[in-house]
Amino acid sequence: MKNAQCTRCTRRFHEKDIYTIQQLQYRKEPNYEWSKKFLETIIGEWDSLCEECVKHYSDISRKAWQKENR
Repeated sequence: MKNAQCTRCTRRFHEKDIYTIQQLQYRKEPNYEWSKKFLETIIGEWDSLCEECVKHYSDISRKAWQKENR
């Protein structure tokens, strides 16, 4: 049964497939603290996301970090 809902796209998915921006702590750059601060105006740290949307937030934070650190 699909009983979780993505905060961004409102798509429903299985609870075991929930992602949060916490997943971003495992990448090297940008570090998690930078990503969390950047994304805090867009989404909460513990908001439920589907896989596609967590990738979206990962991409926009990485691009912003790269632009800032050129």
